[in-house]
Amino acid sequence: MSSTPVPPHGQSPLHAVQVLGRGSSGNGAHVRSLTEGLVARGVRVTVCAPRAAERAYDFTGAGAQFAAVAARTDPATVSVLRAVCAEADLVHAHGLRAAVRASLALGGRRTPLVVTWHTRVYADGARAQVVRLMERRAVRSAAVVLGTSSELVDRARRRGARDARLAPLTVPAPAGVAREDGYHKARAELGVHDRPLLLTVGRLETRQGHMLLLDAARGWRRLDPQPLLVLAGEGPERPVLQRRIEVENLPVRLLGRREDVADLLTAADVAVLPSRWEARSVLAQEALRAGVPLVATAVGGVPELVGEAAELVPYGDVTALSTAVSGLLASPGRRAELAVAGRAQAATWPTEDETVAQVLSVYDELAAL
Repeated sequence: MSSTPVPPHGQSPLHAVQVLGRGSSGNGAHVRSLTEGLVARGVRVTVCAPRAAERAYDFTGAGAQFAAVAARTDPATVSVLRAVCAEADLVHAHGLRAAVRASLALGGRRTPLVVTWHTRVYADGARAQVVRLMERRAVRSAAVVLGTSSELVDRARRRGARDARLAPLTVPAPAGVAREDGYHKARAELGVHDRPLLLTVGRLETRQGHMLLLDAARGWRRLDPQPLLVLAGEGPERPVLQRRIEVENLPVRLLGRREDVADLLTAADVAVLPSRWEARSVLAQEALRAGVPLVATAVGGVPELVGEAAELVPYGDVTALSTAVSGLLASPGRRAELAVAGRAQAATWPTEDETVAQVLSVYDELAAL
């Protein structure tokens, strides 16, 4: 890790407050990695997040001070944030809702606000207008907006950001590295031996495209051997998905929340990402790193992330999705090509050290103003 010293800010180390919401897998892992890197460079870091995020990511173990803040926007939450940020040199909010809370807490102060957009919030009808207003509030309050994909940078500029920059963050490699026996153990647990295994990972909610994946699974029943599709994750769509699986007798299994995704990936023949929108998908990153062939929808930042190292299909095109997966299962040679291409593409992504250095350069720039 680079040991470049932080330029002096008065007589004290630079104090950066990180504001985090619920701490999804991408956001929480990034803030943990960023915290560790900043502390190593002499920055004093305070993380404001729900207690569940601290339990999951151990920010204090990375050298930060921790302040428990609810993941909601109400006067009590804003008041707590305002008190924590009172002595900060700058505040860095991760995600739209965290950014709105931070902007309210900093109202009337000259403390610079940095906002990182990791993804976008989907909404329909009247709620879509509320989201647009939140986006405007967040980016117009920020001195700098960092977007994890070009599409998010463009969106921030359309909403009125004064300074929006691309920050293609790489989610740190998962701590649970695949065990040597992980392949055999995972396949034995799932009851697949000579049968192909398809894997998707993510929250069970509408925008993740799982219903389309079940549509595609109907066609895979005709394949010999018939593949098994497993979905790792929890969410509000679970009862509906389970009902469809049972009624239509689909070769699909819901695994619930799993801590052994690295083992599941190692055991999988193909990873599938059917989402309506993604910025820098955690599943895509982990699949390419592991050399697992990926079929993904060509949405958001996915094409920018994977390059030529995955099979891309239009969102909502069930035939294209089903055909792409079937084609890979029928072609060991193509799967081997994608495994090599995936690891090569992953090697082009910024390292954790480079990510920290980019963020720190923004902090130094703002501290010098």
